[in-house]
Amino acid sequence: MTGRAGRRPRVLVVDDSAVVRGLVARWVEADDRLDLAGTCADGEQGVRKAGELQPDLVVLDVEMPRMDGLTALPLILKAAPRARVIMASTLTLKGGEVTMRALSLGAADYAPKPEAGRVAGAEGYRVELLQKLVALAGIQGSGPAREIAAAVRPAPRPFTVSNKVELLLIGSSTGGPQALREVASALPRDTRQPVVIVQHMPKLFTAILAEHLSKVGLPASEAIDGEVLKAGHVYIAPGDNHLTLRGAPGAFTAHLDQSAPVNFCRPAVDPMFSSAAAIAGRNCLAVVLTGMGHDGREGVRKIREAGGRIIAQDQATSVVWGMPGAVAEAGLADQILPLSDIGPTIARHLKGQM
Repeated sequence: MTGRAGRRPRVLVVDDSAVVRGLVARWVEADDRLDLAGTCADGEQGVRKAGELQPDLVVLDVEMPRMDGLTALPLILKAAPRARVIMASTLTLKGGEVTMRALSLGAADYAPKPEAGRVAGAEGYRVELLQKLVALAGIQGSGPAREIAAAVRPAPRPFTVSNKVELLLIGSSTGGPQALREVASALPRDTRQPVVIVQHMPKLFTAILAEHLSKVGLPASEAIDGEVLKAGHVYIAPGDNHLTLRGAPGAFTAHLDQSAPVNFCRPAVDPMFSSAAAIAGRNCLAVVLTGMGHDGREGVRKIREAGGRIIAQDQATSVVWGMPGAVAEAGLADQILPLSDIGPTIARHLKGQM
C-alpha cells in the first residue's frame, strides 16, 4: 500500500472532539499501512492544514464549530486536490442527510460514527474506517492492480429476443451514492422494468438515498417486505436488511430478512443477485458499480450461468475497483464501461436495442 512517491498514504484527521480525534489518530498510527499527517479541531484548521500538508486522505467530521464539515469539504478539496475525503457522520437523520450532500460535493466515502460516549469501545468504527482509508488509498498509485486491470477484457455473448430484460439489478458500495445518482438520472422515464438496488449503507442512510435518487430520476423508495415490485420504480434494500426477490416477470416481490451478514455486509449484493437469477435468469440485467471487496461476484456468476447480462464499471471511473474488478477479473462481465456510459447503455438494454 503506497501513497504518492512510493510512501505510505498520509492521513489528516479533522474532528472537534479531542477524544475522537485522539482515538482516530492512534488508530492510524498503529496501522503500518498508513501514516498520520496531522490532526485539527475544526474545519478552518482543516482547510489550512490540508493546504500545508497535502494529505492523501482526510477524515472529516460533519458537525464542528467555526466551520462544519460540509462547508470545509470543497475548500479542502481545492487546497489538496488529490486528497480523498471520508466524512465521519453520526447515525442520525440529520447526519445522513448532510453525508449525502457531502458525497454529492465530492467526498469519496463516509464512515458512520458511534454515539457520543461510546467511541472508546467503537471497534466496528475503527475496522470500517481503516478498511475504507486503505481501500481509497490503494487507487492512487500504480502497480500490479493497474496492470491486471489493463489486461481484463469483457466477455460478451449474443442475446436474443428471449433475453428481454425484465429486471434491472444494481449493486454498489464505496462511491456508490454518487455513481447511482449518475446512472439513475440516465434511466428512461418510461422504464417498464422494476429497478432493484443494494448499496452498502446503514439504517436511515438508505431512506435518504432513495429520496435523493427520486429527485434525479424514477421514483425510488426503500423496499418493503412482501410488496409487489412495480415497473419504473426503484427499490433500495433498507440498511441492516438483506433483500431477496421472489415471483416471476410481472409479479416480482421483495422480501427482507436479517440473516447473517454476507461478505461482511447486510444488506449484501450476492443474496439479491442470486435470488434474481433463480426467478428471472436470462431476463436479468445486473450492474456492478464501484465498491470495495467482492460482494456481488458470486451472484453475478449465477445470473450469467442462467443467461442474464452483466455490466461492470471500469477501474478508471470507480472510486474503488473492488466489486466491479472482481466481476471483470473473473471473466463474468459482458461489458466493462466507464460510469458515464453505464446509464445510457442500460437504457438501450431496457428498450431492447442491444
